Amino acid sequence: MKLFTSAIAIAASLYGAQAFAWEATEGRPYEGQTVTVLAVTSSQFAAHEARLAEFEEATGIDVIYDYVPFPNMKEALTTEMIAGGDYDIVSVMDQWVSSLEMLMEPIGPEMEALGVDLSDYPAAHMRHGMLNGELIGLPVRGHVQLMFYRKDLFDAANITPPQTWDDMVTAAKAIQDSSDAAGIALPYGKLNGQNLMIWMNLLWGNGGDVFDADGAPIFNSAAGVAATETYISYLAEEIVPAGSAVFVEQDAVTSFKQGNSAMLPVWWWVNSQLTDPEQSTLTAEQVGFTSLPSVPGADRTTFTNTWVFGVTQESDNKDAATEFLSWLSDPALERDLLLDPELSEVVAVRMSNLTDADVNARWGGMHQAAADALATADGMQFGDDWPRVALILETAISSLASGEGTDVQAALDTAAEAIEAIR
Repeated sequence: MKLFTSAIAIAASLYGAQAFAWEATEGRPYEGQTVTVLAVTSSQFAAHEARLAEFEEATGIDVIYDYVPFPNMKEALTTEMIAGGDYDIVSVMDQWVSSLEMLMEPIGPEMEALGVDLSDYPAAHMRHGMLNGELIGLPVRGHVQLMFYRKDLFDAANITPPQTWDDMVTAAKAIQDSSDAAGIALPYGKLNGQNLMIWMNLLWGNGGDVFDADGAPIFNSAAGVAATETYISYLAEEIVPAGSAVFVEQDAVTSFKQGNSAMLPVWWWVNSQLTDPEQSTLTAEQVGFTSLPSVPGADRTTFTNTWVFGVTQESDNKDAATEFLSWLSDPALERDLLLDPELSEVVAVRMSNLTDADVNARWGGMHQAAADALATADGMQFGDDWPRVALILETAISSLASGEGTDVQAALDTAAEAIEAIR
C-alpha cells in the first residue's frame, strides 16, 4: 500500500451518509466584500461562475473570476505567491501544491465551522488539499483513469471486461484471435510522464511505491521490478499495436478511436472524444468502460489528477473567501452541473456524487466505475522536484520499451541513483 499522512486518512476514512447542503452564514456578515478568483480555464469553472447569482444574493459578496490557460497557470500562481495581493482564491494542480507552500492559507478550522464534510472526498483527491498536516485547499476538479473497451469486439469474442491485468492479457489475445484489432493501446514513449501512468498502477498493485516515507526512491524494489517487467512484457506478448514503443498517450487514444485497438486505459475525460464522429470511427454503442484492472489479489488503483481551491495568504477578505469556498465545494453544486442537460460536465470529486444513482443513469455508470477505483486508491504524493523525477523515470521506461535497455533492475537502479542525487 502507498503511504499517506494520517491527516488524510482521518479526513477520508468515512464517506458521509448525506451530501453537505450549503447554507450562507446568517446575517450576511461579509456583504459588500469582493472575492477575486484565479482559475485555470475550464468549462466546469465557467459553469460555476454562471451560477454565482445564488451565492451573491445569499451573501452579498461579489465574486470576480480571472481565467488563465493551463500552459500559463503555474507562472500566474508563482507570480501571485511572490507579489501577492491580487487574488483571494486560487486553483492549484496537485503537482504544484508543495512548491506553492507560501501561497495558500490553512483553512481547516474555517471549513469545519462552515460544516464542510471532508469525509465525502476520496483519499486520492483529498491528500492534495493537505500540506504539512494542515488543510490548505479543497478538491473541486479531479480526473481518474478508466479502462475503455470495444463492447462489440468483446461480445464477438465472448469475453467480459478484465478484472485483473492477467485477465487483460487473456482478453487481448482473445480479441486478436477473433478480429484485426490489437488487444490494448498503451503509451511507452516519453512525454510529460505519460508512460508512467499505467506503470504506477502496476507498481502499487505489486505493493510498491515511488518513494518511502522519508522521500527516498524505492521503485527499484522487487515490486518495482515486477511491475516494470509486466508493463514491458505487453510489448513482447504482441498485444499492443505495432510501433507502441514510441506511443504517447494521444497515439494510444488515436489507435482506439480509429478502431485499431480494443482496450484503452486512459483518463475518463477522454470519453467524449472516443465516440465523437468528428474525431472517431466508433459509436457510443461500441464503447464500454470499467475501472482499471488490478494486480491479482490487490485492491483497485487509479492515477489521479486533482485541482484544489484555496484561500491566499495575502487575501484581504479571508472570511468572505472561505464563505465562497464552502459554496464552491458544495456537492449539490457539483451534482447540479453533472445533471444539467445543457452541459456535458462529467467531473466529480465527491463520493456522494460519484455513487449517485441519477448521475450514473445519465452517464452510463461511468462515475460508479470511478468510485470503485477511488474507494481503494491512495493517490500519488508529488514533491517540488516531480517534473525532474518524472523525466528520469519515463526515460528509464522508454529505454526498456525501445530495447535500448534490457536489464530492468539495472535501469531502475540507475534511475533511483539519479533521483536520489536531486533530492
